[in-house]
Amino acid sequence: MSAPSIPASVDATLTLLAEHGYLAERALATVTFLSLRMGRPLFLEGEAGVGKTEIAKVLATALGRRLIRLQCYEGLDISSAAYEWNSAAQMIAIRVAEAAGETDRERLTHDIFTDRYLVKRALLQALEPDPAGAPVLLIDELDRADEAFEAFLLEILSDFQMTIPELGTIRAPKPPIVILTSNRTREIHDALKRRCLYHWVDYPSAEREIAIVKSRVSGISAKLSQQVVAFVQALRGEDLFKAPGVAETIDWATALRELDARALTPQVVGDTLGALLKYQDDISRMQGDALTATLDKAQAAGK
Repeated sequence: MSAPSIPASVDATLTLLAEHGYLAERALATVTFLSLRMGRPLFLEGEAGVGKTEIAKVLATALGRRLIRLQCYEGLDISSAAYEWNSAAQMIAIRVAEAAGETDRERLTHDIFTDRYLVKRALLQALEPDPAGAPVLLIDELDRADEAFEAFLLEILSDFQMTIPELGTIRAPKPPIVILTSNRTREIHDALKRRCLYHWVDYPSAEREIAIVKSRVSGISAKLSQQVVAFVQALRGEDLFKAPGVAETIDWATALRELDARALTPQVVGDTLGALLKYQDDISRMQGDALTATLDKAQAAGK
């Protein structure tokens, strides 16, 4: 069976994503369609938990492609992100060759710097051919990596190639589908942004978030899903250290379903805030009168 083809229109992209549980707004579907058709990396910025990472996972599933994920962090370097040489195996090979009487240093050097001793990390793997089609490369939370790492990415994102001094330049036979995400804890350099199509992923409208909850949390009632979304949307207007994202909305709705909750009450909300808020200061702030007031505001908005 052949892998699904790239969608032929924005509407087809919306349908493809929706069939796999991702209810995208049209602007996001449009930039995703253009990224796929133009072979350009897609750079997504937005608050944590709004669905930036999820779109790469959904695309990989929907298109039948391998998902290669590079999780960025401070201090990420080439050896962890792209490749490194298996130095232990190289030393063993050298000693075996010397024991067998091999004395040609140039030949030894040539023999140990081959694909056999190359440990391939995410970025190099993404440039390799794949029978199912070019993989989806997710470079997640790029803002957590150092600026020096961005400079290394420029060659890959421009020409879909990587230069390894001992081997030469490795080029992808077909460009991978590249999704980069950032929570904007720092600005990404313009040189990298210019190589990408860009989209800011915002919190969804109440109507869209209700649809997302219904699609992702089976068995939840229409009444409870509306109350959940109204409360979450009201929370996002409060002065919190970290407002809940869509991922937290889904987690909270799932938790309420497991508790067989029929409606939101101050008691139910207070007992389950840990599924929605991830900082103790925020949980402490949403207690007592503050919780009741926010719940009242949500109920008024839902009418």
